[in-house]
Amino acid sequence: MARYSIFDIVRHARSHHERWTPAWRKAEPKPAYDVVIVGGGGHGLAAAYYLAKEHGVRNVAVVERGWLGGGNVARNTTIVRSDYLEDASARIYDFSLDLWHGLAQELNFNLMFSPRGVLKLAHNRASLVELARRVGALRLNGVEMEWLSPAEVRALVPILDCSSEAVHPVLGASLQRRGGVARHDAVAWGFARAADSRGVDIIENCEVTGIRRERGRVTGIETNRGSIAARKVGIVVAGHSSVLAEMAGFRLPIRSYTMQAFVSEPVKPTLDVVLMTPLVISLFQSDKGEIVTGMSIEPYNSYSQRGSLPQIEYVAAKMAELCPSLSRLGMLRKWGGTVDVSPDISPIIGATPVEGLYINAGWGTGGFKATPGSGFVFAHAIAQGRPHPLAEPYGLERFSSGRLVNEHGASGSFESY
Repeated sequence: MARYSIFDIVRHARSHHERWTPAWRKAEPKPAYDVVIVGGGGHGLAAAYYLAKEHGVRNVAVVERGWLGGGNVARNTTIVRSDYLEDASARIYDFSLDLWHGLAQELNFNLMFSPRGVLKLAHNRASLVELARRVGALRLNGVEMEWLSPAEVRALVPILDCSSEAVHPVLGASLQRRGGVARHDAVAWGFARAADSRGVDIIENCEVTGIRRERGRVTGIETNRGSIAARKVGIVVAGHSSVLAEMAGFRLPIRSYTMQAFVSEPVKPTLDVVLMTPLVISLFQSDKGEIVTGMSIEPYNSYSQRGSLPQIEYVAAKMAELCPSLSRLGMLRKWGGTVDVSPDISPIIGATPVEGLYINAGWGTGGFKATPGSGFVFAHAIAQGRPHPLAEPYGLERFSSGRLVNEHGASGSFESY
């Protein structure tokens, strides 16, 4: 363990990071790579890391139009879980959850992953039946899930109004103890440092302006920092996936929406689990004591990262109805992210009509929790030229064959589960 004198501590405290060792190189773009990943968020960085680690593909560049981790990976509520209804969804998200539990050790980076449990409430007969159905389906798929009675919910979340006079009666709940939250920027930094250590070039402030093609095959990208040749290109840009696809000459069945979240002023520890409800909101307490509140997507298409005031008003009211003791908290800050939503509310992973060009998009509100699993299976598709078994149901061709993976209501962000 390194030893520091009082003089070292004072010197570092007074510095402006000028003597700090960078976590990753500030790489300049080379003329050509074996693989270029477009998008420096969690999924793109994870794909680059697993390309190098699992497949030995090290001549890789990740190009990001802004700063690393400035997109959706830092604009979400960081909830990690795998309680999805469809068989294909349960498998890929549970695979990702397994990776989360060992990810900090693998990357040698503190991701602040906190498996505190994810609790989903039922407020009426319909949601009670649907939630019980989901618990049964998940158990059949080998996914750990529990069913809690109202009394057990009350004991687990004392601030929740479980009285007979509650505005939203609590009839029961599902609990996934292995779920929880993680630190979003730490996830980006951890994957970036690990990828960089394996030779991956991470190129920030490098905006893609075009996709180069010859005879139906991708040959590279055009950027504001010049042309970069590549044998293969992977697009992982969340809400702007359809924009990049259009550059490559094909259309994605993707719609983009704004999704907001906000945090309260900090308070003493009061909420030990992640609380989700078919009222389309989620609540948990951050490590700094803030109550982090997520909400539904905005009801209109947009690339904005701001969102509207009515959504905040609605969610604040529901939060106060569920947990009256939180009603007097002040809102500290809010943010929004641009989510990409496919027709069946499931991702699109794999090859595109352009040979050598691969897409990873359509995660909607489920992107952060899928970060390590998404990167793992996407790296497999790029390196091997065929989908990973977990990603086979998520090819682009399913929209012409009709073999959809219907996850409407997967998170409560689209309709109640």
